[in-house]
Amino acid sequence: MSWHTYKHGVLTLNLHVQPKASKNEWSGLYGERLKLRIKAPPIDGKANQQLIKFIAEEFAVSKTACSLVSGESGREKRVVIISPQRLPPLPEPLRFEFSL
Repeated sequence: MSWHTYKHGVLTLNLHVQPKASKNEWSGLYGERLKLRIKAPPIDGKANQQLIKFIAEEFAVSKTACSLVSGESGREKRVVIISPQRLPPLPEPLRFEFSL
């Protein structure tokens, strides 16, 4: 299992999200998931909102092109991005195996 899949213009990310971080950033692998640190606290959905906003900015899409499909109340999340326009600059061992 990989931390991402890309089929027919739809990118799915399997993430481990750490809320209340010092900054929003990609942070390596956590098991078989990509770890993402988010500044917002996990209160009233604020971390999920900031997660969607960060991912939309990183992949150059609107927030409506990103959706949280599982893990709304936990740290293990699955996010779908429709027609990503760019890939974020991840460290070498984490780079995507495809190009847009």
